[in-house]
Amino acid sequence: MKFCVSYSTPYVGVDPDALLGYARHAESCGFEGIYLPEHVVGYQGAKVGEFDLAPDLEYVDPLDALAFVAAGTDRLLLGTGVLLLPYHHPVTLAKRLATIDQLSRGRVQLLTVGLGSLPGEATAVGVDFASRGRRADEAIQVLRLLWSGDAAGVSFHGEFFDFDGLASFPRPYRGMLPIHVGGSSSPAARRAGRYGDGYFPGGALLPHVRAAQLELARTTAAEHGRDPQALGYTRTAPIDMTQQRLDAYVEQGVDRVVVSASGRTLDEQRAELSAFADRFL
Repeated sequence: MKFCVSYSTPYVGVDPDALLGYARHAESCGFEGIYLPEHVVGYQGAKVGEFDLAPDLEYVDPLDALAFVAAGTDRLLLGTGVLLLPYHHPVTLAKRLATIDQLSRGRVQLLTVGLGSLPGEATAVGVDFASRGRRADEAIQVLRLLWSGDAAGVSFHGEFFDFDGLASFPRPYRGMLPIHVGGSSSPAARRAGRYGDGYFPGGALLPHVRAAQLELARTTAAEHGRDPQALGYTRTAPIDMTQQRLDAYVEQGVDRVVVSASGRTLDEQRAELSAFADRFL
């Protein structure tokens, strides 16, 4: 089992010392990596499920922030949870991700992409909310195509992206980046199976629903000639997770757990991470 942390600036503020202190402490405790969330823009009336999302919450750009974390750490893997893929053009995104990966010597290993659930964000960046799933599917294909290309360039002709002879350098440090798929819906599970290197479902779902979604992801992988057992399975857990819950996750096939400290100060957060590490790391 691998253990990672997440960090969310809206609830602790954008403080470079706090972010880097949190990341460095997680690294010293033995955590594998760190995840940052994304929201492109805020607006009045935005909701995530039943919860209001205040428009003035400070969501940093996750890729810029991960580059900052990479410069101040040595081995911590870098992840997004989740990057809102439909709202990024894959040609420019391929360059940004490869750059961070090169400069961090291959630590962008936890890239997790999702669709986003706020129609106002889609409108703000000129993306049709209803077709964002198909757009994301194409974007994953474009990213991998660009990273696999050579100086002769690659071509793609799809519904949303169309180009000929493009070459994108630098490539990622190891030539290709894993792409994990987030989301707690059946389409997300199918997307993970068809295109993903891992599946990271969110939300609050009953155990039998989660089991069905994982099975759907693996079945979809097999249908497309991919190894269903190679699909990673990541889940979130509370920072006070018990051994019983960890055992249940192992039984369910989870291979990576992500926790987040709930303290409001860096000292409180460090104490929570240390306590977790004492139990499980």
